[in-house]
Amino acid sequence: MTDKATPGVLEWSTVEHYLAERLAASYRLSQVASHPIVTYEIGDDGQEVALCVELERSQQAPSTRLPAIHVDRILHRGLRMARIRTTQSELTRDFHDLALSISNRIVIEGYSLDRAFNETIRSWSALLDPGQAATAKRRIGLHGEIAVLMAVGERFGWRLAVESWTGPKSEEHDFVLPDFDLEVKTTTSERRVHTIHGIGQLDSSPGRPLSLISIRMTRGGAVGRTLAQSITAVQTALASEGVEVQAKFARALSESGWTDGSSADERWILRDEPLVLDSKDVPCVDFAGVPDKFRDRILAMRYDIDVTGIEQQTDPPVDLKDLHLP
Repeated sequence: MTDKATPGVLEWSTVEHYLAERLAASYRLSQVASHPIVTYEIGDDGQEVALCVELERSQQAPSTRLPAIHVDRILHRGLRMARIRTTQSELTRDFHDLALSISNRIVIEGYSLDRAFNETIRSWSALLDPGQAATAKRRIGLHGEIAVLMAVGERFGWRLAVESWTGPKSEEHDFVLPDFDLEVKTTTSERRVHTIHGIGQLDSSPGRPLSLISIRMTRGGAVGRTLAQSITAVQTALASEGVEVQAKFARALSESGWTDGSSADERWILRDEPLVLDSKDVPCVDFAGVPDKFRDRILAMRYDIDVTGIEQQTDPPVDLKDLHLP
């Protein structure tokens, strides 16, 4: 689909709809007769968006060392264009705003591509937390934990669910219930690739089985749920549980970095049923062969694992077949 957007204006809700439906679209952001031509491209893979800007005959695409931004030169509909996109799908919503900021400088202010790109990057770098990518991942992870919290609350009661939720406190496991522990990992990628933080995150406590819950989310468009909506749903469920339980939940949210003014307007749905695995079946780094004199000197570790295709735990401690984003 090709459409014309008001210069500098393309609502995220429109982009999100096409991403959720995995429909390709092209929006022209520049005036019909003006140059350079500036378009916003929505890929048909449900993940990628890009800003494309027409290049003059000898003009080169701007360069950047930012790992989250990639700029290349393409031939698009017979035109030499610079294509600007993000390499990290979890930052698509944030990149959308960045792309429109670059576009506005070109289309409305009349800046060259190089000036528009470099000024936008400099201004955003000065304003934004350098951990923006980590912040986006934390929001996705929090959304998965909130979904599991809802399931645990409905199954075991809200007081126990809230008290067992230790993830925001940066404890070793996200949920510590009377008879078992749960570690929740959430991703937006096609494969179940998760990051393990710490040497003992996949170690079970003595006499307490540990299960890893792998959740995959995808953009949901109009039918999706924002993180703010899911949090509100839990707060509503807690309304009859008393002030103490509500206060504990509010404190946990604060410890997770969430505030009432937090921006989280991306809409998500679960891609499929969560995968629940016994920690014994999860690939992990084993320190058994490391000499004691070295083992105590390894203070921290972070690594990625892929649990795609591993068989579901036969008798999981909690039934999550009906798990949903609240």
